[in-house]
Amino acid sequence: MDYRNVFETWKSGDVFDEETRREVGALTDEREIEDRFYRELTFGTGGMRGVIGAGTNRMNRYTVGKATQGLADYLNGQGGGSVVIAYDSRRMSREFALDSALILAANKIKAYLFDSLRPTPELSFAVRRLKARAGIVVTASHNPPEYNGYKVYSSDGGQIVPPEDGEIIRCIAAVTDYGKIKRIPFEEAKARGLLEEIGEEIDRDYLSAVKGLCLHPEASRRAGKKLKIVYTPLNGTGNLPVRRILRETGFENVTVVPEQEAPDGNFPTLELPNPEDPKAFAYALRLAEEQDADLVLATDPDADRLGVYAKDRNGSGEYMPFTGNMSGILIAEYLLSQRERLGLLPADRKKGAFVTTIVSTDMAKSVAKAYGLTLFEVLTGFKYIGEQMKRFEERGDYVFEFGFEESYGCLAGTHAHDKDAVAAVCLLCEAAAFYDEQGLTLCDKMRALYEKYGYFLEGLTGATLAGASGAEKIAKIMKEFREDPPQTFGGASVFAVRDYERGVRRELATGAEETLTLPRSNVLYFELSDGGWVCARPSGTEPKIKFYFGVKGHTLSDAQIKIGRIKADLDALLKGRL
Repeated sequence: MDYRNVFETWKSGDVFDEETRREVGALTDEREIEDRFYRELTFGTGGMRGVIGAGTNRMNRYTVGKATQGLADYLNGQGGGSVVIAYDSRRMSREFALDSALILAANKIKAYLFDSLRPTPELSFAVRRLKARAGIVVTASHNPPEYNGYKVYSSDGGQIVPPEDGEIIRCIAAVTDYGKIKRIPFEEAKARGLLEEIGEEIDRDYLSAVKGLCLHPEASRRAGKKLKIVYTPLNGTGNLPVRRILRETGFENVTVVPEQEAPDGNFPTLELPNPEDPKAFAYALRLAEEQDADLVLATDPDADRLGVYAKDRNGSGEYMPFTGNMSGILIAEYLLSQRERLGLLPADRKKGAFVTTIVSTDMAKSVAKAYGLTLFEVLTGFKYIGEQMKRFEERGDYVFEFGFEESYGCLAGTHAHDKDAVAAVCLLCEAAAFYDEQGLTLCDKMRALYEKYGYFLEGLTGATLAGASGAEKIAKIMKEFREDPPQTFGGASVFAVRDYERGVRRELATGAEETLTLPRSNVLYFELSDGGWVCARPSGTEPKIKFYFGVKGHTLSDAQIKIGRIKADLDALLKGRL
């Protein structure tokens, strides 16, 4: 149906409430009308995500309701079951979560609804703890304040993956009449035992599981009396669980950024509530300077990503930023080295699994090799790490040791099957305490890792291209890179190209091809002659095209020069195509 016809239906259709019809009727800008109605929100690497507002390409009670009705239809087709629902601090999160619970209840599916906002990893934990058939979390993670989102989890606590995601999407697409979305009142759902609010008991069990990951709790109790930590939840869900886990593990000097402490979906002090964005640390770093803090931590609104700065006391004296690759490797090295020391790694080391993504640092390969573990590389998105964890559990062939991705997410343990910033805070601070007793800061340890494994650096660039025209430009750029790939990046020649959409790796000089084993995806990966790499992919959750890249240098300075050259080439290539 033409977007104009859909627009007219929303403007006057009886199925839509008066507020929605009024919002749609007030639209006059043709480009905005097209953007709101030219498509329906789709599931990507992180589920359904979009700007809040009326329209098929927006987050509202109708698009969320359609997704939930489709999920209910899918579950009932599979024999039913229960669903756990959590939500973050964003605008409309509680409303979307409650509405989803009432839709599930109307379809005779029991909903466990958290009584207030909770981190996404706790949702993953709760699905496993309650043996639910699925989970829903209402969040747009680190997106701007005008966004919200909706992610679906499978019974293992991981995000849905093929083929289940395709089956659910087909059920959602089959819901073509918003008027047929079923709902029952809140009190009726509770009286019929189809809606149960959950909270403190799950909190206790979740935090107990996180504390169970600790290897040297005595170090935290000792050093925790003097180490100073500044923390910001960026107005999201992390405030209570992060402070509680730090308190219960012995860290006494924790100061929360007051302007970013309370949940607030408007994120008034932030351009983006994203710990990957250095500007998100402005308030925290200012407070850290005042207090001479050792660590500065930030979690995103749904508390599955962790950003870190550490004071370089034995070096520059400044606060050193840690990328997601750096903090992930730092936590991994601490865990693996101490598990080895304590005899906790598998007797057959090859049965230990270290899982990462194709766009994360190549240092992971060196770390896995050093401890004799098997390295698994998956497509971008933590859901693919969770998918591997599910397979390990089902087959019993590998023991999950650690998983991380470059976008500030990692996981130790199997209490959840998604990245967990609460656990990351706990383990990173324990590592800081452990190294502090040796006279080392996290900055010292990171330098030691570069010396041990090599000077690996990574970067990210790209462009935001919203709307129908933006989607066309992104498709055009990917087509051009696929059909006529660049011959060099940063002065290094392209040795081979992996086209994950075709499922083929091709060497440019010889034309030799081999089949790739990962699932088909619109991703291009360029292997460079000097060991570097570049990866191009459209974002699954935002109107962006992203270019990831990495190098290995002889020294840190050499790596910095190489990474700068690749970024300059990519920025020039992008500019020429926009």
